Amino acid sequence: MIRRRLLGLAAAVALPGLALAQQQQPAPPAWAQGRPAEMANSPLAPHAPRLTVTPPDRIPVNSLRVPEGFQVELWAHGLPGARAMARGPNGTIFVGTRGLGRVYAVKDNGQAREVSTLMSGLDQPSGVAVRDGALYIAAMHRVLRIDNVESNLQNPQPTDLTSAFGQATEPHHGWKHIAFGPDGRLYIPRGVPCNVCEVPEDRFALIESWNPDGSDRRIEARGVRNSVGFDFHPRTGQLWFSNHGRDWAGNNNPSDTLHVSLRRGENHGFPWCAGGFQDPAVEGRLCSEFPPPALILGPHVAPIGTHFYTGTAFPEQYRNALFIALRGSWNRAPLSGFEVIAVREGENGRLTQQPFLTGFRDDANQRFSGRPAGLLTLPDGSLLVSDEDNGAIYRVSYRR
Repeated sequence: MIRRRLLGLAAAVALPGLALAQQQQPAPPAWAQGRPAEMANSPLAPHAPRLTVTPPDRIPVNSLRVPEGFQVELWAHGLPGARAMARGPNGTIFVGTRGLGRVYAVKDNGQAREVSTLMSGLDQPSGVAVRDGALYIAAMHRVLRIDNVESNLQNPQPTDLTSAFGQATEPHHGWKHIAFGPDGRLYIPRGVPCNVCEVPEDRFALIESWNPDGSDRRIEARGVRNSVGFDFHPRTGQLWFSNHGRDWAGNNNPSDTLHVSLRRGENHGFPWCAGGFQDPAVEGRLCSEFPPPALILGPHVAPIGTHFYTGTAFPEQYRNALFIALRGSWNRAPLSGFEVIAVREGENGRLTQQPFLTGFRDDANQRFSGRPAGLLTLPDGSLLVSDEDNGAIYRVSYRR
């Protein structure tokens, strides 16, 4: 009994010191969550973004490759961190960013493009969408609207809709891609506040939609870890979205995926399943309980822009094709992604993916020279591709 009491006293004395030591331990960065102990010294880490202007003569447009008959050119530059793009009714291209906190406006005067900073100082305003002449911006946990934006490029006066849209404030996977659907509603994803974890199914791992004023919240899809790219099929109106699998489960697991929302509110598997990968870190449900993805995109390729081609200038086989910008891996050796792919339906009805815009990834030296991020069809049928790493926008056209 005495020995037990002494041990208890010793523990009582030691515990405050232990608690203090634990409090002084710095929390791991968000990207390191879930990293196994045996990989504590792994060199794998997110690639540092380039936050300064890349001179046009250092942008590797001449090394980029497209299929026969296509050509790629540098369309605009001087947009560090360029991601998602949206077009105003008068032709202004609005471009969101993450790390720099800027939203750009690009005016095309026919000979060159003029780039200006529309807004700055925002928290990762990667999501942009235009409706009825108004620009909607989704930052980390804010939603802003700039009415009649193309007439107010020099003095934008945003309306703050944050309270109406009720966005989560957790930063991990809080950046957004947004788009208006054919139903006139604004679709906004809600990523998970972790690498892999169980979350309330009506609060995280969602794609939601709202009326443009932020009323009538509706859950469109559940079990979606982190979608930063989606679009609506030009014929059926169905929601197609890409999804990022979790990190630190190996070089080849899980794969990032493409999904089709066939039933509103359907659960697509997170955290238990990703692209057929049954996650050993989470127990409770099986992959067989969830609809399979429409397409396996590959491990850690990081799909960002996910965009249906709506023009008529490309050859027939590209009509209504889905282009996906694979921003590229950090949690994998060797590198994967760093390209734009075209997803098309084959004769048997099955989807196939083929490289479309390549040349960013140097496999021999395990380096990359750019990171494709956003996609947009122009009225002339050409395709714009933003390059986050070089702060550039390329234009891909077809020579008849």
